[in-house]
Amino acid sequence: MNENFSVEPEVLKAKITSETARINWLELQKFYAAGSVVQVAASLDLVEVAYAFSQDLKTQVQLWLEQGLVDRVNDSQAAVWFEQKADLWAVVVSPWVLVQDKAGAVLN
Repeated sequence: MNENFSVEPEVLKAKITSETARINWLELQKFYAAGSVVQVAASLDLVEVAYAFSQDLKTQVQLWLEQGLVDRVNDSQAAVWFEQKADLWAVVVSPWVLVQDKAGAVLN
């Protein structure tokens, strides 16, 4: 996602939106095992978070981390999604896979 050229924010956000899709948690197991899955709170806009990651907006990402709105998926959340065979919204911002459970799951 982080190409080596300058793109207007609206264009990049449109690209991120087009690459966002629903995926079953079971299909994300290898990424979770690698530690590269990041959960985004349902209260945030997944595209805005992906944009911040793609542009390395460290101050904003750090704020979300401190507020508990963005974090790596922990074992208990992964187990719940595994049992539920949950469908999540996801987008790749290499090396991360950002996921969001719009069904109302809360970050643990």
